[in-house]
Amino acid sequence: MTIAERPSSPESSSSAREAILASRTEWEESAIALSREIHRVPEIAFQERHASTLVARELEAAGFDVAIGAYGLDTAVEATYGSGDVTVAICAEYDALPGIGHACGHNIIGAAAVGAVIALTAVADRIGLRIKLLGTPAEEHGGGKAIMLDAGAWDDVTFSLMVHGAPGEDVRCLDVRTQAVCRLHIMFQGRPGHAGGPTPTSDNASNAATIALVALGLLRQHLPDGVRANAFVSEGGQTTNVIPAAAAVRVEVRADTLEDLQETRRRILTCFEGGATAAGCTWSWDEAEPTYADMRQDPILAAAWDRSLASLGREIRERPRPAAGSTDMGNVSHVVPSIHPLIAVLGSTSSPHTPEFAADATGPAAERAAIDGALAMALTVVDVVTGPHLGQLSREALRAGLEPTGT
Repeated sequence: MTIAERPSSPESSSSAREAILASRTEWEESAIALSREIHRVPEIAFQERHASTLVARELEAAGFDVAIGAYGLDTAVEATYGSGDVTVAICAEYDALPGIGHACGHNIIGAAAVGAVIALTAVADRIGLRIKLLGTPAEEHGGGKAIMLDAGAWDDVTFSLMVHGAPGEDVRCLDVRTQAVCRLHIMFQGRPGHAGGPTPTSDNASNAATIALVALGLLRQHLPDGVRANAFVSEGGQTTNVIPAAAAVRVEVRADTLEDLQETRRRILTCFEGGATAAGCTWSWDEAEPTYADMRQDPILAAAWDRSLASLGREIRERPRPAAGSTDMGNVSHVVPSIHPLIAVLGSTSSPHTPEFAADATGPAAERAAIDGALAMALTVVDVVTGPHLGQLSREALRAGLEPTGT
């Protein structure tokens, strides 16, 4: 029997939901402790050794087969349980931001993911489910999921999900939109000279950078709405009396779709080519880290998430808004049916990526977000696996570049 031929079973769904809710007493305390400890010891991209060890330890105790250092990344975790014909991958993030700790609440994400997969062990055998937790490092910078995706982490996965803490109120999953982003490193090479005298044989690399940034500033007027570009000179000389032979610029570009991002990147690179030509320098560029795609929320999974979250007594509001922020979960969503909803840290009015939200990411409201997020993800999985729309989840459509369709 294929996944598409699986019969839906309201009775099975109801009993599985009850089992998920009843399991809470077994893992709630440890999930809260995990969130607190990850928050207490913030670790930046690819250095999350303490957090990844904590996640692995929790899942080993729950009967999972666990590997740390999965898919070539020292702080990536893969933990699996069950042998069903449907595999769900739930993502745990746990990296912090330099200088301000868990100001994006990844401790909530990690704890919610661990709680969700442990809750699902109570029903995995009866609903034919294989559970996979993927601990994905370096979401803020570094693209851990993009690297793991290329290495095959989602090759055996039917669908994937995670949940991200946020200030404000709970909103529909389909209203959560993120932008594609690329980060570039531009290098200029000229010829040095003495700044205190005639320099006919010198080519000033910092001039190339300056000209390019002026061109980028002029280009902004002609970029599509929603496209954002920022850049700064990261290297441009060391002393005033030497004309610099080398200069470097860091660039970040965001756009609502991957296609718009690629076209905008092409146009921006011509600014740097022009700067090099005008200054008589050579130039080169590379990607500072993997490109992040825009997030494609699968409507079948999104509807199941909204129902599940509402069933926990949380009020969900319809709040369409422009795409903002970026995540490497977007890369996954272009290959595997996926969702990346938000869950509110109720009462928080702080902006993410600030010290104020770092403070909000721990405490009773943050812990409730982690537990409700865990339960809602587990209930979403049960809803989809036992419901009538599982066979409509299509990797093939995503690979063909089609927008997700469904209920």
